[in-house]
Formats: sequence, C-alpha cells, structure tokens
Amino acid sequence: MILVTGATGKVGRNVVAGLLAAGAEVRALVRQPMPAGLPDGVEPVVGDLTDPEAVRKAAAGTEAAFLLWPSYSADGAAPVVAALTEQVPRVVYLSAMNVDDSQPAELNGVWGEVEQLLVESGADWTFLRPGGFAANTLEWAAEIRSGTVVTMPSPRAGRSLIHERDIADVAVLALLDEAHSGKKYVLTGPRVLTQEEQIAAIGAALGKELRVQEQSTEQARQAMSAAGADPAFVDSAIQYWESLVENPEPVVTTYTELTGRPGRTYEAWVREHLDAFRVRRRARDLG
Repeated sequence: MILVTGATGKVGRNVVAGLLAAGAEVRALVRQPMPAGLPDGVEPVVGDLTDPEAVRKAAAGTEAAFLLWPSYSADGAAPVVAALTEQVPRVVYLSAMNVDDSQPAELNGVWGEVEQLLVESGADWTFLRPGGFAANTLEWAAEIRSGTVVTMPSPRAGRSLIHERDIADVAVLALLDEAHSGKKYVLTGPRVLTQEEQIAAIGAALGKELRVQEQSTEQARQAMSAAGADPAFVDSAIQYWESLVENPEPVVTTYTELTGRPGRTYEAWVREHLDAFRVRRRARDLG
C-alpha cells in the first residue's frame, strides 16, 4: 500500500495512475470525501495534509509515501513529517531543482527545510528535484484564448520545462523500489526553450500567430499579486526569471538514465493540453 498526497494535482494524479498500472495498492489523502479525478481502486482517506493526526491516520499500514508539501512556507511541516515518518518507512518528496546542498537548509526555502526534516526523521527518503513544470504555462491560457498577445516578464528567460508525467514516472520508480533511497534526483525536460519560444510552440500547435509583450518588474509584480500569488513567491520568481536570460536552466538526463526513455518534450505537452488554449465555444455557437 502506497500513500499519495496531492493525489488530484498535476503530478500526484499521474503518480496514482503509474502506481495502479504497476499493480500497487494506493491510498490517497484527500480533503473531500468524493474527490474528482481519483480513479477506481484508490482508497481515499479524508483529511488535511497540514493536520498531523490526519496524516498519521492516512499513513498507517503503508509501505511508502509520496509527499507534496502544499505551501511556500515550512511552518507546520515538522509535526506533519514526524507523524508521517512514524508510520511509513520510506518517503519520496517532491522538492525543487534550486535546492543547493552546499547551503544551510533554511537558505533553500521550504523545499530545503522539508528535505532536512526528512533527513533528520530517520526514515528512508528520495528527493525529486524538478525544474519548472510545463503545466505552469497554463497561466497563459486565458490570454491566448482571448487574443494574440501574451504579457510576461523576461520573455527571453531559458527554461528546461519538464512534463509532469516524467516527474511522476520517476516518483513511481522510487516508491516501488527501495534502491532509490537516499538519492537526490534533479529532473528537467530534454531541452531549453525561452518563454518566447514556448509561446511560439503553443501558437504553432493552434495555428495561431501569437505575440509576446514584455512586462516591467513592477507590472509583473502587480499582475501576479492581483491574481492571488503568494507574496513570498512573487519577488523570488521575478528575480529568478530575470536570471535565466543570461543563465538558462540546465538540461540533465536523469529521466532517461532511470527509465531508458527520452524525456517528453514541451511540444508534446502542448499537444496534450491544447484544449486549454483553444477558444471555448458555447453550445449554441456549435449549432
């Protein structure tokens, strides 16, 4: 039995699917009694991931757990990690590529702090450290559906975006095989594309000419804040994108080394999610 947190999210739902395909039993910690997106065969346990008692209950009797911490702050993570590792001997944690092992944990943000909690817990662990998710570019979908101009800061920022299914594939391997314990896997997509090139890939798939309009730092800050972005995330994200203009994200081959398959391209991700970028026509418009 494997416990999956964040089981209806971008990565988690693919982790669930991969575990089921491999013949594993899956339990999911969910907030609602009948969550959308959970396939048949998954055992739901209702509770909040930030509640140690709910986590302890969900983890009881499981052999491994997939952990996704749901906040940009590690506040409250310590009792949750303690409750989880009291019950489960092995945890696969979805961390981030920007964790730097040469720095103290507190300088690596929430990801480094949760990693440190897991190291200190005494449980076996595997850290997945992906770069930017291809799925994050869905934030452009509304602008693309409504027009031909996409506004963003740092359009020439180079990113090696990774398909969420590639992250899930590695998570499944680590959850099912203890040989991955103690490993820190940096994960990226197979090549770098600037944000301008990502927009061009979406336009090409749609058959629609799209144009990028660059935002200033202040315009980007205001837009992200108005959209409800976490204040702790806004400034760090803008600074990070600016840094990627001169120093693009790296490309690593970890996914291929572990699975024997090439990583999924951003263009493949776009084709799979093209409906999100298309104009949503009303039923009466379809005749």
